[in-house]
Amino acid sequence: MNRKAMIAMSGGVDSSVAAYLMKEQGFDCVGVTMKLFSNTDIGIGRDDVCCSLKDTDDARDVAYRLGIPHYVFNFSADFIGQVIQRFVEAYENGRTPNPCIDCNRYIKFGRLFSRAMELESFIVTGHYARIEQAGPGRFLLKKGLDNAKDQSYFLYSMTQEQLAHTLFPLGGLRKQEVREIALAQHFINAKKQESQDVCFVTEGNYADFIERHRGKCYPAGDFIDAAGHVLGRHKGLIRYTVGQRKGLGLSFPRPLYVCEKNLRDNTVTLGDEGLLYAKVLFAEDLNWIVPPPAVLRVMAKTRYRQPEQEATVRVEGDKIRVEFDEPQRALATGQAVVLYDGDVVIGGGTIAGVA
Repeated sequence: MNRKAMIAMSGGVDSSVAAYLMKEQGFDCVGVTMKLFSNTDIGIGRDDVCCSLKDTDDARDVAYRLGIPHYVFNFSADFIGQVIQRFVEAYENGRTPNPCIDCNRYIKFGRLFSRAMELESFIVTGHYARIEQAGPGRFLLKKGLDNAKDQSYFLYSMTQEQLAHTLFPLGGLRKQEVREIALAQHFINAKKQESQDVCFVTEGNYADFIERHRGKCYPAGDFIDAAGHVLGRHKGLIRYTVGQRKGLGLSFPRPLYVCEKNLRDNTVTLGDEGLLYAKVLFAEDLNWIVPPPAVLRVMAKTRYRQPEQEATVRVEGDKIRVEFDEPQRALATGQAVVLYDGDVVIGGGTIAGVA
């Protein structure tokens, strides 16, 4: 691999500073912004201003200031099929998806990675994570130095080939340092705020987006308790997630939470918070960065912002059984469980069941 670097430039401050650092290191850089959707793809009018247009302009401005070429790659068809469609189908099947993981897996380190390989170039992103060579042909994915910004959770599906040809120049920096670099370079986006939600849900909530995307409404059904007694009517299963308390549209003398969604009966089970806790999950669609023994002790995360929890993992063919030392709240099918040994990502998978 030569000293070429293809930088995924989203228009945000992180990827802009990543481009600057690669240029400073003497790489032959090119900036690429991925066009992931059009207004009509996400159910808003053609005449509305999509935020991604401003992002592209910001990325182009930074590339111009750095003196590097900038291109826009249209990956919208792939994004619809691999990210939006998976998101919608997961909710329709009662799961809680993580589209950011799918975007990394299928778009950044799928389609964009393939383009970079065609050009014999490294792929560079603004993720807060680190890659370390562990031996001939073996690479480790490690947490970013800034614990508050570490994004290794979203990257557990990376392969050895991808790790070998990827650079994360922000992995050893803290967010404040990145801001200071951007300000010193007078980048147009130096003070730009970060997006905190799913990029393609720009109006309303997730359920509103799904109904617009599918062009249909989802049937109402019964709220029930654990004994099957009807407590009221819900507005469609896609409007509820396990652990939810607010927005139920019902009033009770004590707080009740969504504990289960039953697709067959179109019911949502409500109960006390204690019913949300479980110690065991099962996961599938696994990716191992570090080949595991049959049984291993790990620290595990089931949500990005969740503190890691001690657990024992048993590998059972193409699935794993994860037993936590302490009961965990609101484990949700469709989410990712990511396994750590210190700051090293061992691997992860998709939660398929809870016991």
